[in-house]
Amino acid sequence: MVEPEDDNSIKNAGDVRETEDGGDSRRTGQDQEPHFPRPDLEERYLVSGGRPGDRYVRIVRPFAREFKRRGPGHLIATKRVLEASGPIGRAFELLRRVLIGRRIPSELELHERVGIGKGLAVFASDNISSSAYATEEIMRVLVLAGAGALALTMPITVVIILVLAIVVTSYRQTIRAYPSGGGSYIVASDNLGHLAGLTAAAALLTDYVLTVSVSIAAGVAALTSIFPILFEHRMLLGVLFVAVLCVGNLRGLRESATIFATPTYVYLVAIFGLLGWGLLSFVTGNLPHYTPPPEWGEPHGAQALGLLLILRAFASGSVALTGVEAVSNGVPAFRPPESRKAQAVVVLMGTLFGSIFFGMSFLAGQLGILPDPTEQETVVSQLARMLVGGGTPYHYLIQLSTALILVLAANTAFADFPRLASILARDRYLPGQFQYRGDRLSFSVGIVVLAMVAALLIVAFQGSVTNLIPLYTVGVFVAFTLSQTGMVRHWWRERHGQRSWQWRALLNGTGAVATGIVAIVVGVAKFSLGAWMVLVLIPVLIAVMWAIYRHYRSVEATLTLDRPDVPLPQRQPPQVIVPVSRLDQATLQALSFARSISPDVTAVHVTDEPDKTEEMKRRWERWGGEVNLVILESPYRALIPPLLAYIDALDKQDPKRPITVVLSELVPQHFWEYFLHNQTALRLRFHLFFRPHTIVVDVPYHLYSKGVPEA
Repeated sequence: MVEPEDDNSIKNAGDVRETEDGGDSRRTGQDQEPHFPRPDLEERYLVSGGRPGDRYVRIVRPFAREFKRRGPGHLIATKRVLEASGPIGRAFELLRRVLIGRRIPSELELHERVGIGKGLAVFASDNISSSAYATEEIMRVLVLAGAGALALTMPITVVIILVLAIVVTSYRQTIRAYPSGGGSYIVASDNLGHLAGLTAAAALLTDYVLTVSVSIAAGVAALTSIFPILFEHRMLLGVLFVAVLCVGNLRGLRESATIFATPTYVYLVAIFGLLGWGLLSFVTGNLPHYTPPPEWGEPHGAQALGLLLILRAFASGSVALTGVEAVSNGVPAFRPPESRKAQAVVVLMGTLFGSIFFGMSFLAGQLGILPDPTEQETVVSQLARMLVGGGTPYHYLIQLSTALILVLAANTAFADFPRLASILARDRYLPGQFQYRGDRLSFSVGIVVLAMVAALLIVAFQGSVTNLIPLYTVGVFVAFTLSQTGMVRHWWRERHGQRSWQWRALLNGTGAVATGIVAIVVGVAKFSLGAWMVLVLIPVLIAVMWAIYRHYRSVEATLTLDRPDVPLPQRQPPQVIVPVSRLDQATLQALSFARSISPDVTAVHVTDEPDKTEEMKRRWERWGGEVNLVILESPYRALIPPLLAYIDALDKQDPKRPITVVLSELVPQHFWEYFLHNQTALRLRFHLFFRPHTIVVDVPYHLYSKGVPEA
């Protein structure tokens, strides 16, 4: 194939022959005409055939294994260019492959999506796992007014389940209206404006971080209920679980779903088996008698049962609603038809959670279970111990599966936080690094940042669920309210092309009112317990994201071309400064490069030894090069300041010409030798990086590539 831009001699050739291995074809035939390197890594030869006048073009692609050619000037990098070189690089690559897996090309992105089964494990584990501690958190607040106040556990549970049904139904509509994902942020931004969108985004980012911290802390609590010896190490266990989830999610969505799906379904089977046995025992009148340890009753009755205490209990139990929005945020992660699969998952999620939550609160109330004030044994563990016996295999199965589902609930945040962060980065509200996907098509930067912040929270709050819970749920209900309000506006805007838009708007409006009331209740009830930190953090995050947005827009406005045919700016050759410590091979290479970019080159030698100045001048004169030498004597033994002052002086003399500083850097053979060289150049580069009107160029000199002896 001959492209239109080929020169006339090639166009007139009678035949084109392509070679991709490139090795021998360059040197076959003595009648090949000289060739020149091409930017698209092709080499072309005019070769004479066996008969007079017979000529053809030989196309050689010597780098075909590194770059596949899509067309003229269009190359596709292959996996080969990512292969590491050197023993350290290969060792790191092997470790990366073991932990994260082989790289996945972009065209396989559709294969990395999930169906309903795995989608339930990834996006619903947060909401479903809340059933393991939602009942307990309600009871922990109510018991402050005495054991008799625990009778309100069931009514509060029913109210929360009703709110859950409204939210689930509302989010089914959100998924249908916004199948591209983004959830509350996209809905609020599109219908209520940028400020509402940023508020929803800040609330969700905060909630996702707390989801990881609370879920893992609760999972560790379930584990220490059957292994009390681990209680003292709960912070370390929490951080280790965060690290495991981080690595698992770096392997990609589909593989993390495969890894974490089994524990989710084991928990569902085990907990429904326990609840089924408990309900059967209740119906047949065989529920066991529960007697708590005497010391658990000491703090009870410390507060009066008033409206504020009931609202606090409701607020604590409302953690059950976290994770409902996760499915709407991750709709693009499902296989086609994405929206239908996402809608099915959100309904399944709400049904499974509501059933477990109801059964757990009902049986705990019938048995009269009290929450352990020391947090060493959970209500779920007590329920299992009473129904199937403490220390039995089924008791261990319940606790281990509960611990795993609680830890894996954080996986929902690991799936949604990076995705939301990438959307915010695309819209210029977060640094651009959050936007790009890693080797396994996962948003690696968001995953790592989430893991680091969540681990810090676990350490800061000593791995305690009770200490972390007051910070939880405030953000998610703010996002719920903004999303549902935005959906009401959406249906109003689409009313002319949407049938039965009135009842859809009414449904979302009901959801907005319900979640708005819950947000106010949670904020007021938990304000003094720590919710104030979240209420302060959300405006701070909004301000930070807005500042990032303004910066990006300002840079874009500065760099954008006014018209597409802007010519290249004409510039004078720069003034080139080459700092030299001695006259050697590395210096000559740097000077040679400097002369290739400008005729105005000055070598500068800074010294604090005046007696060696004349020797440097004599060596320079004997060399007889065409580069002027300037010696800067530094009586105060400073190296960098005199050189910077000299550059400033040159700049003031001719401010219209840029200054280029060429630094000669040695490239040693072994990695540890890097610490023995280039320290001055590193310091100088740091100072010059922030200096305007200055270009810094590094000229590497490979020490042992020229046959220089190592000793």
